Amino acid sequence: MFFEWCARYLGYKLLVLAILCIVMNILLYFPNGETSQGHLGNYVGCLHGIIGGGILIMIPALVFIRLQHEQFRGCCPYEIHRQNCAMLASILVACIGILGAGYCFIISALTLAHEPYCYSTDKARCHHPPADKEGIQFEHSDSCHCEQPKYITDWHTGFSSVLLVLSGIELTLCTLQIINGCIGGAWAVCQGGDKERCPC
Repeated sequence: MFFEWCARYLGYKLLVLAILCIVMNILLYFPNGETSQGHLGNYVGCLHGIIGGGILIMIPALVFIRLQHEQFRGCCPYEIHRQNCAMLASILVACIGILGAGYCFIISALTLAHEPYCYSTDKARCHHPPADKEGIQFEHSDSCHCEQPKYITDWHTGFSSVLLVLSGIELTLCTLQIINGCIGGAWAVCQGGDKERCPC
């Protein structure tokens, strides 16, 4: 069935994206390949890439990959009902994926808005203030030039941006599966098995 094939295709894509989100989130904990030593931003500890964009996306991904209406033979005697059950199951787990990807997307955006802590030349612990709408950083008394860890701002911004993009793609794919599931369920009803035909 085309709709099940489409779900499996989206499932493989989501599985790859989930693994990438987990890797990106783990790398955020090791700026420049070093231990963080308390230099993480306020939102990095939320595990948005591991839990939201990773584990919660793997659930629908694995369901989509294994989605076959014949698996519902035990509870649905008719093929049309099995197809509807398969499409409904895919829609429900796609909603879980949307929650996970949405969580990852929001936290990634907040992470980008709050730069990580670092040490300045005088070894004072501080963090860069967020930029205004024109991209110019506000001059606060506690702002500083990061000396340690080196390039932590670029590291932090780069991987948070990647997580933002990956979670946005995950949101799109889960939404596409909801549309695919609705169309697939309507198609199964319209076919109506051997006895019933679509009235239109």
